[in-house]
Amino acid sequence: MELLFWLSALLIVYIYIGYPILLRYLPRRPPVQSAGLNELPTVTILIPAFNEAAVIGQTIQNKLSQDYPSDRLEIIVISDESEDATDDIVKEIAAQDSRVRLVRQVPRQGKTSGLNLAMPHANGEIVIFSDANSHYQSDAVRQLVNCFNDPEVGYVTGKMVYVNEEGNVIGDGCSAYMKYENHLRSLEANVSSVVGVDGGIDAIRKSLYQPMNADQLPDFVLPLKVITQGKRVIYCEKALLNEESLSSSQSEFRMRVRVSLRAYWAMWDMKHLFNPFKYGLFSLQITSHKLLRYLAFIPLFLALVSNGLITGEGWLYQLTFLAQIIFYSVAAFVSLNDGTKNRWLALVNYFCLINIAAAMAFIKFIKREKIVMWKPRVG
Repeated sequence: MELLFWLSALLIVYIYIGYPILLRYLPRRPPVQSAGLNELPTVTILIPAFNEAAVIGQTIQNKLSQDYPSDRLEIIVISDESEDATDDIVKEIAAQDSRVRLVRQVPRQGKTSGLNLAMPHANGEIVIFSDANSHYQSDAVRQLVNCFNDPEVGYVTGKMVYVNEEGNVIGDGCSAYMKYENHLRSLEANVSSVVGVDGGIDAIRKSLYQPMNADQLPDFVLPLKVITQGKRVIYCEKALLNEESLSSSQSEFRMRVRVSLRAYWAMWDMKHLFNPFKYGLFSLQITSHKLLRYLAFIPLFLALVSNGLITGEGWLYQLTFLAQIIFYSVAAFVSLNDGTKNRWLALVNYFCLINIAAAMAFIKFIKREKIVMWKPRVG
């Protein structure tokens, strides 16, 4: 039991601390040449939407006001058979600005199918993916596009910053976790390619787009398809996106279960990327950042149980077991009280939430369940 405890503890430390440290010492690739292009390419922004009448108008205007030549920018909203006023709002804006178009998907088939449907309608050399509630800073499109000055770059992800009400337990925890993820992406881009992206501020060379299965997670699978074509996926810290975090623990949990389940299937579909003889350092990255991270609930559970069974072996094991009990008790306390002004306590709660969600999703994966459609505003 002592060996099981130490192996589990060491694996946990590697997943969250050791891997980022390792990235600092791995061989680095030359920095991406992101200087301004002599001639800016045409850009298409795709915005999947289902019943987004409350936010779609502001999101479109945010994209139209980007610091980018108006004659080289177009916006396509993909309505997944919306039942509210989403389509009417888009049509009204399109009647006033020819750069905006509506593509309606009928019957409803989910975000991934919507992207497949809209891609042939995109005229841009660079295609940018936005969420229906994503608000870019004014130079975000230009910053993303500049990264494609490097011919090795095939996919670019920007920096997502979550905004939330003060003291929102999910928002604060999610924001702190996102800062950790953004730092990790910066390190990964220096070594090889970014493993995971957000989906709300991403860009791809249209020539590299490959259709996906309806159940596949585009934020995960599409960058991996770019890597299989010999191009890099990089992180652009200057391309900023502000997005509101979910304020409900239940909504965040449902969203994390959905994302985790689709990530398991994505790793299964793209399992050839785990071959180190073909994909080198990237296979280490996807194993460490994604596979081990999504399965972290296993060593976390084993560390707790094995530690509890060896507390009689000495004061050290009593101390580590007490620390774990306090850690999980704090998470439970914050969740039950539905809020805290302490960001560290919020992070503890969010850490436990995403690992429990990953465990629930893994059970669904073992049962071969899949998710294609969902209601975005409630996770």
